[in-house]
Amino acid sequence: MQDIKRNWTKWLYWFLFAVAVIAVYKTLDSFGDVLDFLGNFMSVIAPFLAGLLIAYLLYIPARSVESFYGKAKFKIIKNRARFLSILTVYLIAIIVIVVVVNVILPVILNSVVELANNLQGYYVTTMERFNNLPEDSVLKSDNVKKLIDEVKNIDLTKYINVGDITQYAKGILSVFSSVINIFVAIVVSVYLLIERGEIVSFVKKLAGAMFKKRTFKNLGKYFNSTNQIFFKFLSSQFLDAIIIGILATIAMSIMGVKYAPLLGFIIGLFNMIPYFGAIIAVCISVLITIITGGLSQAIWMAIVVIILQQIDANIINPKILGNSLKISPLLVIVAVTLGGAYFGVIGMFLAVPIAAALKIIVLDYIEFKSKKREAEELQEIKAE
Repeated sequence: MQDIKRNWTKWLYWFLFAVAVIAVYKTLDSFGDVLDFLGNFMSVIAPFLAGLLIAYLLYIPARSVESFYGKAKFKIIKNRARFLSILTVYLIAIIVIVVVVNVILPVILNSVVELANNLQGYYVTTMERFNNLPEDSVLKSDNVKKLIDEVKNIDLTKYINVGDITQYAKGILSVFSSVINIFVAIVVSVYLLIERGEIVSFVKKLAGAMFKKRTFKNLGKYFNSTNQIFFKFLSSQFLDAIIIGILATIAMSIMGVKYAPLLGFIIGLFNMIPYFGAIIAVCISVLITIITGGLSQAIWMAIVVIILQQIDANIINPKILGNSLKISPLLVIVAVTLGGAYFGVIGMFLAVPIAAALKIIVLDYIEFKSKKREAEELQEIKAE
């Protein structure tokens, strides 16, 4: 009987192995069909993923507003605190989007188009200033001349004009091109926010049934820590980018720098990338200011922006972000470098919270192994 059971188990193993090999072969053989299926599947669930993202971004604000309404004196407000909080957050989000689309975005787009159309004139002016420099000037080196010749051959008007920008915007919005998809995403996000307690409770019960008690406890701990790190980092970096962008725009406008709103937007946007973003933003801003306002104005603009960035790095950002990440500057630089090398700008932006989450896991693992080793050594001592 034991031999029959052993043979049956052996044949079942080889049968499952053969099925797995055939499945892998058929998958690779029809890889194009698999990609088509995955593409269609992603297009179907895209509104639900968008709704999940919206709910995630609005969860903390909605929770804070709900807490505020929950302290209201009127019972009718207190009993409907969650609904009113969601309604308030969505109204604020809609107002912000309307202001950005109708006020801020047109100014930035007009600056981009004007810069592209006037680039040739700025190049001529810059070349006149360059030719008037002394022959022994460091700016007249062969490398600088080669760089200028390369820039001369670039025609940004082929890539940046009103028509193209409109098409780019339509391409970005094509993901949500369907009114139904937008509606579904909003409805999904609203229901996720309303029923978040029930959803979290269900996920906890499911995880508790699937994993052991210790594993379930660790999963809950890491999920909460990672969620707090990501949301704190994303929200704080976004708020910090808005503040530094506005301050830079105001400062450059006072200095008379051309295209101050565009440069302020660039500085704020790149400031969301730790360390490297500030350097990239200053370089881009200095280059544009040199060709539009001259070297002297570019130098003063760089000094002012660097001072603002130092104030932001040492005062504003720590106040907003706090010590939630607790990650060393060296690890930040390594994480941003690796993230940018393998995943581009998104990788540079998300590298820091991912590194912070991994740091928590690694430190807990080290602590667990250390305690386990100490316990084993203690048992060995007692045994002796």
